[in-house]
Amino acid sequence: MPPDAPVHLLPMASSYRGPLSPACTQCAEGRKMVLFVTGVCRFRCFYCPVSPNRNQKDVVYANERRVYRDEDLLDEARTMGAGGTGITGGDPLGVVDRVEHYVRLLKSTFGPSHHLHLYTHEPNAEKLRRLAAAGLDEFRLHIPHYLWGPLTADGRAYREVLEAAPAWGIRRGVEIPVLPEKEAELRRLLKTLEEIGVDFVNLNELEFSETNEAKLHDRGYALDPRRGWGVRGSRALAQALVRESGPALPIHYCSSGFKDSVQMRQRLLRQAERTAPTFAERTPDGTVVLGVVEPDGAVDLPRWASRIARRHGWGPDDYRVDVARRRVELAPGRLRGAADGLPWPAFEVEVYPTADALEVERTPLNRAALARATAAVGGT
Repeated sequence: MPPDAPVHLLPMASSYRGPLSPACTQCAEGRKMVLFVTGVCRFRCFYCPVSPNRNQKDVVYANERRVYRDEDLLDEARTMGAGGTGITGGDPLGVVDRVEHYVRLLKSTFGPSHHLHLYTHEPNAEKLRRLAAAGLDEFRLHIPHYLWGPLTADGRAYREVLEAAPAWGIRRGVEIPVLPEKEAELRRLLKTLEEIGVDFVNLNELEFSETNEAKLHDRGYALDPRRGWGVRGSRALAQALVRESGPALPIHYCSSGFKDSVQMRQRLLRQAERTAPTFAERTPDGTVVLGVVEPDGAVDLPRWASRIARRHGWGPDDYRVDVARRRVELAPGRLRGAADGLPWPAFEVEVYPTADALEVERTPLNRAALARATAAVGGT
């Protein structure tokens, strides 16, 4: 990297100097699938943001889709048009056999250009060498905050892995959160990583989550009111470190806002383009707006939907039946015009175009829907 390499600015206050990791480029474009291979991790960092339904649970997810068999994983990759996969957890090296299987599966299915990177706390050369031989393109070491510095003594295992990795034909980097009270230790660590010659360093904004909120407050961290869920002081220090980094150290600061408003949004847009029915309305944020009718009681849903469609002149491409959610979906504009004449609850819903179809907003369109919504509020 040239000594006078400029600082490049990204949306949501993110920035970088030197070349970005190919994985980061794919993430920014929304082309990276997230493969969560296990929630189990022996390090138990106090700032871990993994959600309660995954934290310390041995479960597998591809993006938001629960993976029970290989085809679940491959379907999700095809659904979003993934150009690569990021393998995370928990700690993936705790289930290295599982990870090797997925690495080989993804490479054999999508070809050598499908970029694979892995995030781990464990400085295990044997396991990482094995995954490199299977086709892993890049790993990112999460060095515990209590080892930040010259990586001697207790931190030597991390140094040795980072120094050995080029011989395995794999890119290697370090990815850590920016703890604002650890500035001196972090600066010493960055100097060490420059001496080692790592391929990149990723600095993540420290942020509050449902899982870590109590622990962060207990340690005196405060929310930055101007930074969403970011911790006060984390962003300012990270931006300074990018500006002041050594001339041979490619460094990237990724804000929590960038992850949510750019990476996630781009992935949702890709998924909506590929999965949303033609009658749905798509928003600039990547969500999908549908009209839904939800019959009461036990009915033969496909037969019931066909009867209602004939009555209202809906063609086979104007609606679809969602048996799992017990509803019929159609264009929201079409349903708005018909809702008052329906005895069943009709809603306009905004959802994510993901496997779990997370609902963002729900608006009643007729009296039956309003009555159901009112009863639901009264029952809580």
